[in-house]
Amino acid sequence: MARPAGDPQEPVVRVSGRAAGGGMDGGPDAELDRIASFLTRLTGLLLRTSGEGSELIAREVGAAGRALGAEVSVLLVMETATLTVTVPDGRARTVIVYAAPEVARLDRIAALKPLVADVRAGRAGAAEASARLDRIEVAPAPYPWWLKLLGIVLFSLGFAPLMQPTWYELGTTAVLATLAAALAVASDRVPRLARVLPLVASLAVSVVTLELFAGDPAHGGPVLLMLPALFFFVPGDYLSAAAAELGAGLITTGAIRLVYAVFLLVQLCVGVLLGVYGTGTSTRVLFDTAADADLPRWVLFASWTVFTVGTLLAFAIPRRFFWHLLALVYLTVAVQSAATALVGETGGTFVAAVVLAAVATLLSRGPDRPPRLLLVLPGFFTLTVGSLGMRGLTTLAGGHVVDGFSDLLELVLVVTAIAVGLVLGATLVPDRKAGGEPPVPSR
Repeated sequence: MARPAGDPQEPVVRVSGRAAGGGMDGGPDAELDRIASFLTRLTGLLLRTSGEGSELIAREVGAAGRALGAEVSVLLVMETATLTVTVPDGRARTVIVYAAPEVARLDRIAALKPLVADVRAGRAGAAEASARLDRIEVAPAPYPWWLKLLGIVLFSLGFAPLMQPTWYELGTTAVLATLAAALAVASDRVPRLARVLPLVASLAVSVVTLELFAGDPAHGGPVLLMLPALFFFVPGDYLSAAAAELGAGLITTGAIRLVYAVFLLVQLCVGVLLGVYGTGTSTRVLFDTAADADLPRWVLFASWTVFTVGTLLAFAIPRRFFWHLLALVYLTVAVQSAATALVGETGGTFVAAVVLAAVATLLSRGPDRPPRLLLVLPGFFTLTVGSLGMRGLTTLAGGHVVDGFSDLLELVLVVTAIAVGLVLGATLVPDRKAGGEPPVPSR
């Protein structure tokens, strides 16, 4: 899970087209200004929470604009949206919104869904919608900082058996994930740290791993010991979201997101290498051979519950959605395991992505249901695409060329399988019917 590479900030907005004498307090342009102001802030919040992809922004903003009596055209790239809001008499506003995408506060996505549904159904005008949006933006996170820290640790612990099903892996992950979580929580209060958080976290985890935990090759390769603690920062979701956007025809957005995801992967790899150099360790230790399994099956099964609890706390997902997320996590794992046994790893990942997207789209129908993003996210993490990229890069840096390129080839195949699977799954259950809102009233 990648963290934003810039300072946490409110969206930057530039507006053109304001007529003389108009304004929010009165005059012929007051209503246009109210509509444009709400749509601008809605776009900014959607853009800021679009770490999993931006393909829904234009549709949601356009539908809200039509419900308020305006036509909206939206031009999107990964971190910027240009809106043109036009009312029937031809008056217009052009707005440029900039916001760095992230997925740190998914409670806002949950709160936005019923708001947009009410606007689209004609139950909320621009003034009321703006007031509700104010409350969403200023609402505190649903969990305190220490629960977020605990959530990141549980998130890593739940993922650890997938790397190596050993007690030693769980023990090292508990220590390393606590270190990484402390840095992530600190970055919320020190914006400058957020800019280099993946690098700093991977450097710290690398140093501690090599100095304390990687002395015996029987415990597995150092990279496998590091990965669970760094999973919160690995941009597997960005990679798959980029591929899905490319598949959906959002070429510019997908290409930019793909470059950004690769940059984050390289940043993590550089942090690991700096730790290797700083401890005087040979890069040849960067192999990813797994240790012999010694965890009982019940621990492997229970780890996904731990993982889901961690996801809920780490990403500020409202706790009322826990059982939905848990069911989808276990469904995804079960489908992937069964399909992998029949058609291989890439095919199994594709089938699991199709099922996950279709079920999540179906369950998200209705304004009171969880948003599709919240339902897809935990199940998506179980597909572990980002870890392949980091394993490939670090293994290559260690001089293990064949293994490194094998991991990177598998990364390309799995990213494509997940992206195409998610698009196909959403197509099988058309998302435009998922909201359950009445038709947008004509104006």
